Amino acid sequence: MVNLRELAKKQDIFTPGHRLCAGCGAGTIMRSVTLAADLPLVVSSATGCVEVSSVLYPYSSWRCSFIHNAFENSAATMSGVETAHRALRKRGKLKDEFRFIAFGGDGGSYDIGLQSLSGAMERGHRMLYCCYNNEAYMNTGVQRSSATPKGAATTTSPAGKVNQGKKEFPKDLTAIMVAHRIPYVAQAAPSHWNDLITKVQKALAVDGPAFMNIISPCPLGWRHASELSMELSRLAVDTCAWPLYEVNSGAYTLTYTPKEKRPLVDWLKPQGRFKHLFEPQNKNILDELQAVVDRNWAELLKRCAPSAQEPS
Repeated sequence: MVNLRELAKKQDIFTPGHRLCAGCGAGTIMRSVTLAADLPLVVSSATGCVEVSSVLYPYSSWRCSFIHNAFENSAATMSGVETAHRALRKRGKLKDEFRFIAFGGDGGSYDIGLQSLSGAMERGHRMLYCCYNNEAYMNTGVQRSSATPKGAATTTSPAGKVNQGKKEFPKDLTAIMVAHRIPYVAQAAPSHWNDLITKVQKALAVDGPAFMNIISPCPLGWRHASELSMELSRLAVDTCAWPLYEVNSGAYTLTYTPKEKRPLVDWLKPQGRFKHLFEPQNKNILDELQAVVDRNWAELLKRCAPSAQEPS
């Protein structure tokens, strides 16, 4: 567990003054993730909301070494930096020890950055890759990604007379990373800051690659009031649409169990992107979404059975 008093004494690595939207979950994620580090950081960020909003030349919101990458190669760039760091320390040319964190949105992680991410994880670089997952290409106009939930309306999967939002269920990138057999994989949410920071500390401590998938509410793309971001993050967890768990050397652990598993519609209703699903003719889609959440939750509980926690 994180000591809040000690954490409050640390200097922010990700500072105020950035231009992220009001209520953007990514800003909270950047601040929380970087606060968890005890050693100097090198951060890379794929082109996306965080990059365009935090490093507008000549200004920067980062108090660490920061590298802006193309949309698809945050993981590849950090692989090279980590390798150079290891080589320089081995030759005695560098005494300081650093930790390496690569950030990418779901577009730069699930889709066009998947090859880069997979390669970095397979090669075993000691780095943490964090996907801040706002479930669409928000920075370029709210186009659907393979992380977009089924039924969500985006500019490239609109809701209308013919289609009712995205037709496909999202890819399970967390499971894909588990399949790489890397030392540490986790899902987290900015609303559960203690769980998030604890997981980052574990990820940075492993001697090898780590991956974290962090849900990131987006008022623009999710079409919700900016002050509801953390509430929607909590609802994603409490409805089990976004369960919190970790996979440490292949062992699944549930890190949060809702006291009461809430119905999925509690998370969907405040979001304008799902408004059309509450028309009578689309009840079958809501039923299907709930059934899939229930099935995925039951399967996760089985995987975590030896270490499942009491409701917290």
